[in-house]
Order: sequence, then C-alpha cells, then structure tokens
Amino acid sequence: MKKLILLLFLSSFLISHSVFSQGSPDYTGGLKVKLNESGSKYFRIISWAQFWARYTDDVPDDDSNIDFSIRRARILMYSQINKDFLILTHFGLNSLNANNLDPVGKGDSSQLFFHGVWGQYSLGANHAIGGGLHYWNGISRLNNQSTLNIMTLDNNRQSWAHIGLSDQFARHIGIYVKGAFGKLQYRVSVNESITNNLQEGTDPVVNGSAVYAGRRLLGSKDAGKNFAGYFDYNFLDQESNFLPYKVGSYLGGKKVFNVGAGFFYHPDGSVIANTNGTLEGEDVAIFAVDAFYDAPLGSNGSAITAYATYQNNNYGHNYTLGQTYETGSMVYGHAGYVIPNANKKIKFQPYTSFNLRSIDAIDDNATIFGVGANAYFSGHNSKLTLEYLNTKYGDNDAQSFVTLQAMIYL
Repeated sequence: MKKLILLLFLSSFLISHSVFSQGSPDYTGGLKVKLNESGSKYFRIISWAQFWARYTDDVPDDDSNIDFSIRRARILMYSQINKDFLILTHFGLNSLNANNLDPVGKGDSSQLFFHGVWGQYSLGANHAIGGGLHYWNGISRLNNQSTLNIMTLDNNRQSWAHIGLSDQFARHIGIYVKGAFGKLQYRVSVNESITNNLQEGTDPVVNGSAVYAGRRLLGSKDAGKNFAGYFDYNFLDQESNFLPYKVGSYLGGKKVFNVGAGFFYHPDGSVIANTNGTLEGEDVAIFAVDAFYDAPLGSNGSAITAYATYQNNNYGHNYTLGQTYETGSMVYGHAGYVIPNANKKIKFQPYTSFNLRSIDAIDDNATIFGVGANAYFSGHNSKLTLEYLNTKYGDNDAQSFVTLQAMIYL
C-alpha cells in the first residue's frame, strides 16, 4: 500500500512538474482579451482540469482496487461590454471514467454541458441583478465553492445540498440579486426547480418516506419554484463577490474572517403518500451557519485555513437518497496549515476534515474523516493533492479511499 501511494505521487509529480510554469501564485487567471484600448471592454477565458487516481479498499472480487478518472474538465468565459453588463458561460464535463466512456464520444458522460449561462446588470457600484442558469446559491460557503481552489481534495459532498434534486449540477435557472452593504455581502435568488431529477422514476408509497418529486407529481404552480440566500459578514479583508465562486484557501494571501448564514426553501418540494394513498406535498427547508478563517502566520510563509459549518436538512419525512441526501443535520469542518517554506517555490499544506451527520430515516449517524496534503508548485494553478478518506454510514462497514489528484488551472 505504501509503495502504491509513493508510485502514484511520483508519477503525477513528474506530469505536473513539467507544466507548472503555465501559472503562478499571483496569476489573475485565464486569457484576457481587451476589446478596446482602455480594457474596459474585454472577455476572459479560464480553463482547468483535475485528474484522479484512486485506490478503494473494499471492491468486488473481479474489480480493480485502482481506477483513473477525469474528475473535472472545464472552460469558463465571461465578458463585459461596459461596466454595467456582464455575461458568463461555463461548460465542461465531470467524473469521466472507464465505465462511462463512450466508444465514439457520444455517451451522456462524454458530453460537454453548460454548468452556467447568465447575464448580469449592475445596480450601482455594490449591487447587481442577473438571470439565467446561475451559481448564486444559498445555504453556505461550500454550496458556493469554487472548484479551482478547494483546500481538501474535493468539496464536502453534502454541502452541495440540492445537486440533481432541484437543479442541474448545483445550478438553477432563475433570477438573483447580489451585492454588499459595507462588510455584509448577500446573494438571494428565486429559481425554477427541475422536473426530471434524480428521483424521476420513483413515486411515494403509502406511509413511506418522502420522495423529492414535488414539481413532477404536484405541478409547477405549487411546487415549481425555490428560494435561496446566503449572507456573510467580512470582519477582516473584504472578499470579492464579482463572481459567485467562494475561495477554499488563500494560502495566506489574504487575512479573512467571515461568519455566514444561508437557506434553501422549496415549498412542496417533496411528496408523501398518506394512509389513503393521497399525495401530499412537504416543504424542503435547509439552512446553515458557518465560519471561515484564512490568514498568514508571521512572515515566514506559513498560513492557516479553517472552516466549520452546521447544516440542518429537511427534505421531508425520513428522506434519504444514496447515502448522500438525508433529513437530519450535519456538522462539518476542515483545517489546513501551509508549512513555512518562504525561500522555495513549492509549498506544502497538510489538512484534515471531519463530517458528522444525523439521519432520521435510519435513526443513526454517518461519519467521514479525511486527512491529506497539497503540494503547490504554482499556487492553485498547479498542484497535487493526496488524501485518505474513511466513510461510515450507520451500521454498514467502513470504506476507505486513497486518492491522488493532479490539477492544472490556466
């Protein structure tokens, strides 16, 4: 096992090290093309890719313990024709592996799709309104996480609390308003809820658990819209909210301490069948509070990143789906430390994470424990992440994973 981890780490190091010069820690990202001499009219293109090699300890006898996948391959472009208007498009694919590749590249998992398409109009210097397929989400910082600069290997899955249930891959079609009142930033939205979601083939049974199928079974009049918001107060350095994507770790580049709270509310989003077989809607309501701290420690290049959240999930009576979504509550946190290395190009950041969830449907808990490290060759633009993850769901046996990720961001 130790030899396997070392081999994977060295092989990905060589691949990533050969292209690290394409980015730098102070790189503003992407290709910016000026459309006028002053640069007030422009478009910018950003591209990134994440490659995974994963070892799973408990697999069927005829399955390999090691698999490779493209976790993400994305392209994002945004443009301003003047200071008041912005348009953004974001497309790509996710989790492409040997089981979902298509022989001629036409399968569902092989196809690029839009992760976001929205337009925005400024309402003065600090506020804006927009609409489209957008990522101005509610609930928590992690439900608005950028995939470019996550500190852990990947985002805490349960924090993306409505992926595939009310949205298309964490994006809703709707309208949003975002901005800041001094140090208080806000984002609120009214959105359409998806009809054909992850439970499109599931109907509620008499006296059974809720099914997330309100719009499909009850109609769009009563169950078609959802509402979301997130508010965070910036006690120290002010974070940018030009785009919706929250930074995972600044590596000591800023001194940030934010406290936030948010919600997601979908009236009649779930459905139950009562003793007479009559369908009844149940409101989906999720809210969270969180805190984020990121700061340098002295002048030697060390830094700390810490995050904690409490999230309450109500998807309806005894709701559970795929050991991912459950009616119950969650406590999650992670912390990382950039090791002092001021005179060298590579920075190392060990970290740990913990997730504890209560699950009404099984009257039990689920836990996820992770420990890992990032090797930054050029900030988030070129990095390797090695992580061990242990998961346990109720009285099921624990499952362990070791994953190595190589990431390039241009």
